[in-house]
Amino acid sequence: MAIENRYDFVMLFDVENGNPNGDPDAGNTPRIDAETGYGYITDVCLKRKIRNYVALSRGNEKGYQILIKPDKSLNEKFADAYREEGLTANKGKEMDDVIRRARDFMCRNYYDVRVFGAVMSTGDNPCGIVKGPVQISFARSLSPVSIQDVTITRLARTTEKRREEGKIEIGRKSILPYALYRAEGYVSAALANKTTNLSEEDLELLWEAIINLFEHDRSAARGKMCMRKLYVFKHSSIFGKCPSHILFDKIAVTLKQDLPPRSFRDYDIKLDPRMPDGVELIEKL
Repeated sequence: MAIENRYDFVMLFDVENGNPNGDPDAGNTPRIDAETGYGYITDVCLKRKIRNYVALSRGNEKGYQILIKPDKSLNEKFADAYREEGLTANKGKEMDDVIRRARDFMCRNYYDVRVFGAVMSTGDNPCGIVKGPVQISFARSLSPVSIQDVTITRLARTTEKRREEGKIEIGRKSILPYALYRAEGYVSAALANKTTNLSEEDLELLWEAIINLFEHDRSAARGKMCMRKLYVFKHSSIFGKCPSHILFDKIAVTLKQDLPPRSFRDYDIKLDPRMPDGVELIEKL
C-alpha cells in the first residue's frame, strides 16, 4: 500500500579532512561555488550512497534490486522486464499498455525506481518514464570552504627503473579541513500513489539509509564523514499542509564564533517548535 502522508526532510552532515564529492572538471577537487566560496555536493552523489546502502543491506531480497548500477546495461534490464512479463514491443495501440505493464514491473522489482524514478524509454523494450516521489536537493556547505592540496609520497616504485634510481614517487590529494553541509528533500505521497506505490516500509528503509549514509562508504579520500542530523516533517495528508520552504526555515544553523569551523560543535542549531496545523516534526537523528 502506498504512503498516505507527504514528507519534507533536512539532512545535516559533515566532512573532516576529506573530499566529499570530487569535481571531474576541476581535477577531482571538492566541488565549490566559485562566486561565494561555499562547497556543494550533487544530488547524484547522495542518491548513489543511498542506492549502495540498500544494495548492501537488502539487495538479495525480492523487490529491492537497484537499477542504476554497473552490473549490466539498462537496455538489458528493460529486456528482462519484457521477458518476465511475457511482453512484446510493437507499434500498435496496444503499446501503451505494454509500456505500462513493463513500468509496473520495474517499480515492483527495483527500489531506486520506486523511490527516485527513472527514464526507461531507451532501446527496443521501453519501460516508460517514472517521476520519483523522492527528490533530494544539492547539499550546500553552511560556511565558505577552503580547499587544501596535500602532497603525499609512496615508498613503493611503479617501475624497476624508478626503484633502481631511488626516485620518490609523489602525488597529491585535495581535502577540506572541515565542512558542514545541509541538504533538503521531498517525499510526494501523491506521486507515490499515482505511479510507484512507494510504501511505508520503503520509506523507513530510506530513513535508515540516510542515517547510515557514510557508515559503509568509508575511504581514505573522503576522510571522516558523519550524518549529524535528520529532521523529518510529516504532513497529515497526501498533498501536505504547508509549503516546504516554510518548514525548512524553521531549522536555523549558525556559527557560534566568526572563525573558520573545524567541528560540528562550532555550530548552533535552533529549531522553531511552532509547526503549522497538520505538520509534525520528527527528529530521526
